[in-house]
Parts: sequence; structure tokens; C-alpha cells
Amino acid sequence: MVIRGQNLEATGAVYVTFNIHQTTGSDDLTDGDIGKAVTIASNYEISLGSDGDILLGKLTDLSLTDADNGSRVATVQVAGIMTLSATATVPSPGNRVVVDGLGAVRQAPALAGNDPAGGNVARGTVIDVVGTSEVTLLLN
Repeated sequence: MVIRGQNLEATGAVYVTFNIHQTTGSDDLTDGDIGKAVTIASNYEISLGSDGDILLGKLTDLSLTDADNGSRVATVQVAGIMTLSATATVPSPGNRVVVDGLGAVRQAPALAGNDPAGGNVARGTVIDVVGTSEVTLLLN
């Protein structure tokens, strides 16, 4: 008997639509960013953020085309199980993550006195590590 592989990425997924943050009049996200880790940049706006920013979720879709600068909206998976690229320091199972500012995630810093007023920047729980390139996490 063959054991059927699991499609955990369909488990508990929640999707939300956001505006795309702009820098000097250009959208911060393009079609090439689909599948990357994103963060909140401003009111209802998302971007790849900066290294160490809190993870909002995984960019799953952009409306229109790259030519429609300023008119597009983004769909982001904000909950459930997802796989994202990882960079150093690659987290271990059970670790939490932050964005690296380039569309991947990395291990979150240890709890410290300099955490923001809203709480620690860490989010999600890593449930699988694929070498040094990807992690699957439960975004809760």
C-alpha cells in the first residue's frame, strides 16, 4: 500500500486583499514577487519590508499586470500552512520567523527588551525545514 502525500498547504488557509505600497511612484511588488514573504508597510499596504520585520504572510496573487502600476491589489495568505524561502539564520522546527526584506524568512531573534510595544516580532511556527532553502510553517 502506498502512503498518500499530504497537501498541508491547503489546511487552514485564510486570504486577505491589500494595497501595494509604492516607493517613488512605483509599486513595491511585481509578478516576480508572487510566493514571497510580505509584511505590512502602511495602512492596508504591503511590501517585502526590511530585514527583521514581522511576517504578515505569503503573497499569492496580484491583480492586473505589472504595467498597471498603482492600480493593482495583492492577495496574501495570512493564516494556515505555507512554504516560504529561508535565508540565514535558517530556523529549526519549532522556531518562529521574521522576514529578511528580500521575500524570504529567517529565524526570529530571541525575546528581548527591545521588542516593539505590540509584542515580539516573531510569527508562525516552523514545522518542516528543507535544507537551507525553504521552511514550511503554521502561520497562527
